[in-house]
Amino acid sequence: MNSNFRNTLLDEAHTLFVNNGISQYSTEELMDALDISPSTFRELFRDKDDLVLQVMHYDIERQKQDHAKLFARVSHPVERLLGLLENAIQNIRSMSPGYLPDLIHNYPAAWEVRQQHLQEYSMPQIQGLLNDGVMQKMLRGDININLVSKIIVELVGMVINENTFPPARYDMAEVFRSVYLYYFRGLCTDEGMKSAAAYFARM
Repeated sequence: MNSNFRNTLLDEAHTLFVNNGISQYSTEELMDALDISPSTFRELFRDKDDLVLQVMHYDIERQKQDHAKLFARVSHPVERLLGLLENAIQNIRSMSPGYLPDLIHNYPAAWEVRQQHLQEYSMPQIQGLLNDGVMQKMLRGDININLVSKIIVELVGMVINENTFPPARYDMAEVFRSVYLYYFRGLCTDEGMKSAAAYFARM
């Protein structure tokens, strides 16, 4: 099966899931929405859970490509960190309130892939940027890079915890923004804050 065709289907399925949730679609409804036959679906995916899992892998690779484009555009570590934050906010703003709770509760294999990605990709990426920021005196020299990286990653869990911030009551993107932007202010030196001012103002 052509990889471009598969990627197009995964992109369309990702849009459906993010906009409307996952569980509300039966396998048959997904086939109709993606405009594919049962035989084509079975050729590409074992079942609906496998589709959700492949969509997660696809979206992770898309995010990595977005990060590469960002890093090609800006070289400053503080701007890169804030650019990653801005990218995350935009992704969250595109999600329906029920998407992440649905993923967490009903599709544990896909959720585990996402969590593994945070530990194996996001954590080292953040550590590297924090270290660069300290070396360039844009971030405070007394920060514990490993601990701060862990806090930044673990705060994601707090932001998306539906018991702490019920989606019906809180705008998840605004929660994310409030948590990270104000935390990040405490990491910056005066020089770092000057460099980050445009990003903070835009957010």
